Formats: sequence, structure tokens, C-alpha cells
Amino acid sequence: MHPLFYFSWRCVSIAKAEIEINEAITDSEVRLIGENGDQLGIMSAEEANKIATEQGLDLVKISPNANPPVCRIMDYGKYRFEQAKRAKEAKKNQRVMEVKEIRMSPGIGENDFNTKLKNGIKFLKDGDRVKVTVRFRGREMAHTDIGKELLAKFAELCEEVGTMDKNPKLEGRNMSMFMSPKSQAAIKKAEKEKKKKEAEEAAASEQKTAEKSEATAEGSETASEE
Repeated sequence: MHPLFYFSWRCVSIAKAEIEINEAITDSEVRLIGENGDQLGIMSAEEANKIATEQGLDLVKISPNANPPVCRIMDYGKYRFEQAKRAKEAKKNQRVMEVKEIRMSPGIGENDFNTKLKNGIKFLKDGDRVKVTVRFRGREMAHTDIGKELLAKFAELCEEVGTMDKNPKLEGRNMSMFMSPKSQAAIKKAEKEKKKKEAEEAAASEQKTAEKSEATAEGSETASEE
């Protein structure tokens, strides 16, 4: 820290909590940690300040409730700059969850259903919630069970990337359900289990085919001997 700025900071308010730095720290004893994390021992705040000043850095109280309080030597200006930079970057990368709606009719065709399903999976993978609605028209209201089955099928096919928040609910002529995205960890785990299951099924199928081929070959040999 430049000497011209040494007396400019005494207490700094961060997130409604006052951080004591430099000469504002007046404790009779503090535990001092060096810039690189070295334990420098217990000493008076005055002595700790002197060490920080000699290094051209700041003395910052990082654990005021410890006994004795813990202080660290650091470049406080640089620390605040990096904290602000990280907070700005986190805010920039923060994504607001949206609710995407998918609408279907009870008589939707298989191709159209698969297209809607593909979109739903994409929305969930992107971190958005999905509202899936089946709209009933005219006499279709007499067969709301079809809509319920359709939504259940949709949820089942999306279970690797999303979970149904609540069971489908009929409101007027619309039956809807909401799905929320699973965490990336849960998605990766589900994909891993799926691959494992597919590998086991493939191995079982290969073994079954090999056994069948072997049985056929044995049958042919027996027939030749006769």
C-alpha cells in the first residue's frame, strides 16, 4: 500500500458489516497471519500494524469474534477490487430462470409429440422451468384422462433432466403441469446410469446371440454325424 493512502482507510462497511483495518485496530492482542498465509503469532495490534506498514500493506481484521481476534496482512485495495470484479462476473453469469410453455392437444400425433418433447428437454437442460398444457376442445372434455396420460408420458420421458413439481391439474379447458430442471450433477448421474444400463443390455444381448449361435452350430454338427 502506498504511504500516501495509509491513513485514508480506518473502517470500511461491507455488506452492512464494518471491517476494521490499519490503525482502527486497537486490540491489546491479535493473532497475525501474513500475506501468504503464514502464522506470525500473537502480538499487539500496534506491533502488527508496524509489520504491515513495513511491508507496504494493510492490516485487516478478518475474524473479530475470535479470541484473540485474527488479523491478516494484505493489499486491501487490491482485495476489494478483486472482490468487486468477482461479484460483477457472477452477476453477469447469473441466469434468471424462465418459464417456457409447451401446448398440446389430446389428439397430438407422434411426430408432433416428439418435437414438443425435444423442446421440453432442451428448456430443462438450459435451466428453465417448463409448463406443459393440454387444451381440450368441445367433446374432448369428456376424455380428460387422455390428457392426464399424455402429461404423465411427457414427464416420464423428461425424468433424466427434470422433475414434475405437482400432478397435472385441470383448470377450465386446460390441464397443466410444471416441471423444474434437475441440477447438472443429477443430470450427469442419470446419464451415467443410463449408459451403464445400455451397456449391460448390449452385453446381455451379445451373450444371448453368442449362445444361440453356439447352439445352432452344435445342432448342425449333430445332424452331420447322423
